[in-house]
Amino acid sequence: MSPVRLIGIDVDGTLVGASGRVPPSVWDAAKRACDAGIHLALCSGRPAFGVALDYARRLDPRGWHIFQNGASVLHLESGRSLSTPLDSEPIRSLVAAARTSHHVLELYSDCEYVAEVNNRWAREHADLLGVPFDPRPFESLSGPIVRAQWLVSPEDVASFVQSAPAHVEVAQSTSPIMPDTRFIGMTREGISKGTAMQTIAHAYDIPLEQVMYVGDAGNDLAALRVVGVPVAMANADAAVLAAAKHVAGDVEEGGLIVAIELALRTLRKS
Repeated sequence: MSPVRLIGIDVDGTLVGASGRVPPSVWDAAKRACDAGIHLALCSGRPAFGVALDYARRLDPRGWHIFQNGASVLHLESGRSLSTPLDSEPIRSLVAAARTSHHVLELYSDCEYVAEVNNRWAREHADLLGVPFDPRPFESLSGPIVRAQWLVSPEDVASFVQSAPAHVEVAQSTSPIMPDTRFIGMTREGISKGTAMQTIAHAYDIPLEQVMYVGDAGNDLAALRVVGVPVAMANADAAVLAAAKHVAGDVEEGGLIVAIELALRTLRKS
């Protein structure tokens, strides 16, 4: 195995479990990796604010990180953005559908988001993101819209995926903190965690065979398929386990440490 020089790390189900907290032992392992010269990149469906931004800063305050399923690619130290906005037609279609159905739709820019529906899922998700819940019109969102997201029940996932607008990339994700909710994220067609991992690997001048990715859900598949060292959490979906070459521990037991230790062993053997 080539020495691992970059690790992409998913958040929900990988870095954090049902408690919503990262175990101190995981942060200790991440520090060992940084001290050994491995770049750590958050690679989340979450946006680049609130708790996710705090996680990214803790992993590497000077490096590249991925948010919004690859639509937001940000360099924390310089503020440089390689983000990709959604086209206007899918946004219009989604907004019209949300206002007719009253399901929870969220629209995101790099730095903020908006939801119009005020219900339990919408409030719980704001709390998960670590920001105040402030329902307001979609038109009030400032900056280019990089991602849209439905919050739906497990039973409704298939219908929402099938009814997604043309020319968008659809990725499903979950959170142990909201077990009865499924997140249907939509970015511009062709944009995913996989393309974003390729982008930051190029920015660091690291070949993909020296990149590890650790994840657990459907929105991680694109990244797992492009890196040299794909790792699934033990609690991962079946499709993620099938796409991985290695399996780490369960998120509830700090299982990310297993993946980080694997990366460190590749350096010691090189």
